[in-house]
Amino acid sequence: QVLLVESGGGSVQTGGSLRLSCATSGRTFSSYVMGWFRQAPGKDREFVAAIARSGASTYYAPSVKGRFTISGDNAKITVFLQMNSLKPEDTAVYYCAAKRGPAYGIYSSSEYDYWGQGTQVTVSS
Repeated sequence: QVLLVESGGGSVQTGGSLRLSCATSGRTFSSYVMGWFRQAPGKDREFVAAIARSGASTYYAPSVKGRFTISGDNAKITVFLQMNSLKPEDTAVYYCAAKRGPAYGIYSSSEYDYWGQGTQVTVSS
């Protein structure tokens, strides 16, 4: 069992930055693909970013590429999502997720095995 706890959400203005953290239950994420998803009201949950192979590979949704950066700490028990140049359309609940196995299907939420409780990000214009 893997426990994931997100933190770092909040309210910012357009152009601002936030850094989300996902603390794992002490396990390293070297054996998992770690992902960030988000869900806005009335919309499906969508892929934001993922990190695999202990940080050797990263993946981003086109809408956030160049603005968001996913990373892990040296102990590999916390995953971060640095979000810069935030836009109102980034407003959503952000979820951390962990996927066992190889980095296949990482863009689909149904492929992930463990989820955090979510943290709200609100960007005002």
